[in-house]
Amino acid sequence: MEQYEFLGDCMTLQEIIDESRRIVFFGGAGVSTESGIPDFRSQDGLYHQRFDYPPEEILSHSFFEKHTEYFYRFYREKLLVEGAEPNAAHRKLAELEKAGKLSAVVTQNIDGLHQMAGSKNVFELHGAVSRNYCTKCGAFYNADYIRNSEGVPRCTCGGIIKPDVVLYEEPLNEETCYGAMRAIAEADCLIVAGTSLTVYPAASYIRYFRGKHFVLINRDKTPADSYADLVLHGKVGEILSAIEVKQ
Repeated sequence: MEQYEFLGDCMTLQEIIDESRRIVFFGGAGVSTESGIPDFRSQDGLYHQRFDYPPEEILSHSFFEKHTEYFYRFYREKLLVEGAEPNAAHRKLAELEKAGKLSAVVTQNIDGLHQMAGSKNVFELHGAVSRNYCTKCGAFYNADYIRNSEGVPRCTCGGIIKPDVVLYEEPLNEETCYGAMRAIAEADCLIVAGTSLTVYPAASYIRYFRGKHFVLINRDKTPADSYADLVLHGKVGEILSAIEVKQ
């Protein structure tokens, strides 16, 4: 196993998890990279690849409205990752929830892998690619329908189908946000992992934490490293897989 850089307090992650009863996990794209899903801002991420338009522009509401067919070309190629399976991080979190240790997962990811691994209480801040809806009648379609369609996918009523994901220029779902903030505020331990903490407003939610232990797991340094009780630089799945879940 790789050697990880331990910063912050002297307590180990195992000790923190053992004594915690209401853990909340706040995760970003780095949680799913071990499942083969690319992140956005790393050196190999989507934002460093070359497209006809910047990815931030493609994934905006106005671009979806004006260039819907091009949006779907990008969406199918880069966001609908076929065959992706939960990795060790997703599975360990589901195990912690089942044991009554983890109260919620708050995720910025749209891949649905937490639910696939067995997690029940998941707040998807940015929506999910598994849900797609008709902008005319509201009917829902799964990811396979979008993946197997051509051009701009349409509903049986003729309406254009839109992914149930939050695009740039769109607000987050208020109910989801409130649930996530409340879970973080009530947690005794907050584990933030796989995120650069630069995407707002989601990154600001960690300020609601008033519990005992604040843990950061990420490949690179984040703006919040100096505030954490424990910082581990490495792969999220490899680090969490070493945790023993105790009742």
